[in-house]
Amino acid sequence: MNCPDGWVGVWHDGRVSNPPVTTCVRHPDRPTGLACTRCGRPACPECLRPAAVGQHCVDCVRQGQRDVRPVRTVGGARAGGSAVPAVTYGLIAVNVLVYVITAAQAGSAMDNYRGSALFRSWVLVPRLVADGEWIRVVGSGFLHYGAIHLLVNMFALYVVGRDLERVLGRVRFACVYAVSLLGGSAAVMALTESFGATAGASGAVYGLFGAVTVTLIRLRQSPTPMLVVIGINVVISFSIPGISLWGHLGGLAAGTLSALGILFVPEWLSAKNQETAQRIGWAALAGVTVLCLAVIVGAAVAQRGEPAVVLVGAPPGSSQS
Repeated sequence: MNCPDGWVGVWHDGRVSNPPVTTCVRHPDRPTGLACTRCGRPACPECLRPAAVGQHCVDCVRQGQRDVRPVRTVGGARAGGSAVPAVTYGLIAVNVLVYVITAAQAGSAMDNYRGSALFRSWVLVPRLVADGEWIRVVGSGFLHYGAIHLLVNMFALYVVGRDLERVLGRVRFACVYAVSLLGGSAAVMALTESFGATAGASGAVYGLFGAVTVTLIRLRQSPTPMLVVIGINVVISFSIPGISLWGHLGGLAAGTLSALGILFVPEWLSAKNQETAQRIGWAALAGVTVLCLAVIVGAAVAQRGEPAVVLVGAPPGSSQS
């Protein structure tokens, strides 16, 4: 006899006819009457996931996730990523740790720059950098003259760093901070007395001020609050003796240029896609870095002909950055 599909038939000789049983493509031992509405393959309930229309197998779900581009911020960071600004907190922790070491070596929380071997080794003295002590270019950005200096800089880093890190992403944020630090050191090397001593994270923090201002403009928000903050701090740098004006302005310039390179230069160059925009941003950031390093090296070479200096305790002409 002939039977429609899905029926069980009995032939004249007694044989029983059963229709073929479909099984799950991932579990051949499991019969199933279900199928993926995307690819049409049979699948058991364990291998199916609810979808907007019907149900999709786990393979189609994975393929769909790969095909969807992640949403990113204007700075290229993944939107909805970790809410913890790990780089900002890490930088604060490093600055505090270095301060604790210098205070312990000096035996004083306020006069940590006197009698601290680490402070003497890292404080930025252009003439000593010219003698080959390059660690001072970076290390000075983690030193502070007393607890108040540290607290002011770390509070500013905490306030501006958290939001900027979310927009730029951890790696770009860390790079902007580092380039801002180099910019402050470059300005000190080129524009201050060769025997002066400068220390502090203010150059890097000023760079973040500039980067936040550029970010606000890119987001079409008012940059006025940040411009007021920058203006007040520049006036303070001019007015109070012992503050490194050039360290602040150098960091501000480097951070601003870095943010412009990440947020605006790709648009100015008509980047066709996100990947190209990111490459252009990294290239611009590298260009600012090379410029800062060139200024530092050039200033060091120019100062090698000056008399040598031996640093003992806190040298005259010390300034906070």
